[in-house]
Amino acid sequence: MRKVERYPVEGSNALWQIYRTVSPWKGVKNFIFIQLARYCPILPVKNWIYRHVLGMSVGRDTAFALMVMVDVFFPERIKVGNNSIIGYNTTILAHEYLISEYRLGDVVIGDEVLIGANTTILPGVTIGDGAVVAAGSVVHKDVAPGSFVGGNPLRVLERKTE
Repeated sequence: MRKVERYPVEGSNALWQIYRTVSPWKGVKNFIFIQLARYCPILPVKNWIYRHVLGMSVGRDTAFALMVMVDVFFPERIKVGNNSIIGYNTTILAHEYLISEYRLGDVVIGDEVLIGANTTILPGVTIGDGAVVAAGSVVHKDVAPGSFVGGNPLRVLERKTE
């Protein structure tokens, strides 16, 4: 099971109650800077935005490809290690708003991890050092270090042997 904090809500679905949990101004500011980073071709500028404007932890030499979408409301809950690659159009979420609850969870991506294009990473998962996630995957559970995983539902395709 993913490591998420669960917060029940009453009345309208949790998404209608989002601004009870996060400032609308934070959402607007983050959205603007995330859109700038998504289209920015200059990796150091992109990482500067993630670190200094959005409060993410981004390791040395990590590269976010074009169109990566990080969590708009809780980007500070995302940590990416050193020398990792986040593939084109990947989405990294640290929140889920459901009908009767919302969930928050840290996303931790280790060192030298490769995330394939069009991957979705859900809240509360850890992707271990040296792991490879195949393009188009939905990461809904932790990934062991050195594993090659893919698909929806996510499954181990190959485990690194030493």
